[in-house]
Amino acid sequence: MVLLVLVIAPIAMLFYFDGKLHRVDALSSYPGRVADTPGTNWLIVGTDSREGLSAEQKKNLATGDADGARTDTIMMAHLPLSGKPMLISIPRDMYVPIPGMGSHKINSAFNNGGPKLLVQTVEQFTGVRIDHYAEIGFGGFDSVVDAVGGVTMCLDQPLRDPKAGLRLPAGCQKLNGAQALGLVRTRAFPNADLERVVNQRKFLSALMSRATSPSVLLNPFRLFPFVSGAVDAVTVDNGDHLWNLAWLALKLRGDPITTTAPADGDQYTDDGDSLIPGDTTKRFFDYIARSEAVPNDLLSANTGSVS
Repeated sequence: MVLLVLVIAPIAMLFYFDGKLHRVDALSSYPGRVADTPGTNWLIVGTDSREGLSAEQKKNLATGDADGARTDTIMMAHLPLSGKPMLISIPRDMYVPIPGMGSHKINSAFNNGGPKLLVQTVEQFTGVRIDHYAEIGFGGFDSVVDAVGGVTMCLDQPLRDPKAGLRLPAGCQKLNGAQALGLVRTRAFPNADLERVVNQRKFLSALMSRATSPSVLLNPFRLFPFVSGAVDAVTVDNGDHLWNLAWLALKLRGDPITTTAPADGDQYTDDGDSLIPGDTTKRFFDYIARSEAVPNDLLSANTGSVS
């Protein structure tokens, strides 16, 4: 009887938390949709949604009071048929065709049409079929980090950004939720967003490593608050489940290849300074679409403030 309870209880909890996930129609079909491509591909989106934050939390996290949700963080996680997983940042300033809108910076797709339009834009731009979707806003991000006891990051330089509520010394340190949110938000660098996306990838990998460590998985006082916080903070596609998120976390916990999707230059457009995709961009995503190893000359250097 005890053995039966030990088997059933975790399964019941899994389905309980899975039922609480926020879901959205992100991956529905559309005419001319990209056919299935090898490997498994996630679109991971970070938004500035403040839903669920109290006025005091907004103040403490320095998030401001803007309504709605916009995205400046777009990543593709590519889990190949063989070899290392990849975590790919798609810069928000990448100037691409957006269905029904003409060409604009890619973050305009989410800002104007939500997850569904962003997925369609990314698929048609890259030629890569998106299999899963995950979105996280400001609300809940800090609690997810705090639930695992913080995440250790090593900073090559002190970081100061009043707009992001960030004040960190150089060196290795454990970041709490508010500090982590400031780190992934700050653009106070000479390369602005291009350096921010490097820090975001490094933090995401470190968070996944921490969340899947024995100190969290074997500690119910860490595990259940983390799962509960993640369920509250994350939005997925209608067809996604908690076990899909768990598998993604396990794949990204080690040492994934991290890079920024290349552009072939920059140009001033109607949307302001923009990154212009070209042959290099196409070559890069052609390898991803075939689930083949991307040559080193197409990978970006992972320099940044986080080592």
